[in-house]
Amino acid sequence: MDWLQLLAFILPAYVSNGIPVLFPGRTPIDLGQKHDDGNRFFGPGKTIRGFIAGVLVGTLSGVLLAWIWPAFLPVLSFNEKAELSFLLAFGAMAGDLLGSFLKRRLHVPPGAKIRFLDQIPFVVIALQLALLAFPQLASAIGLWGFAFLIVFTVIIHRVVNFIAFKAGLKRVPW
Repeated sequence: MDWLQLLAFILPAYVSNGIPVLFPGRTPIDLGQKHDDGNRFFGPGKTIRGFIAGVLVGTLSGVLLAWIWPAFLPVLSFNEKAELSFLLAFGAMAGDLLGSFLKRRLHVPPGAKIRFLDQIPFVVIALQLALLAFPQLASAIGLWGFAFLIVFTVIIHRVVNFIAFKAGLKRVPW
């Protein structure tokens, strides 16, 4: 895959990861429960509404892309592309929760920055779920494609979060 196809492939994960800031909720996904270490399981910004909105809008972005660009990923049917979109979106949200969980275990306060833990888990978990269901895509993506996605994710994550901060959608620019 070339870089444009790689970005189209990962689009549902990117959309999913960015959407919760537009759909803030009141009910935290951990329901305020604490882990054995005394810290919450996730940060207060991880809400049920944000998680659901992220998965739904991320999935819809991939379905829309499959409808607009039917020649993309020709080895998959439309229904498989929809399933792939869901897996990428759900994986991104699960990976984001994993990053938050790890930050709480490291006693990093909510909203504080920790290099790569804010960017990498969402894309890695999304890719893992997608490739578990569709292993034939691994060869299409290739090693350089995976490296591109990781590096690009770190960069675009920083840029988009800075824009969201400037727009007043986030409290911190990371």
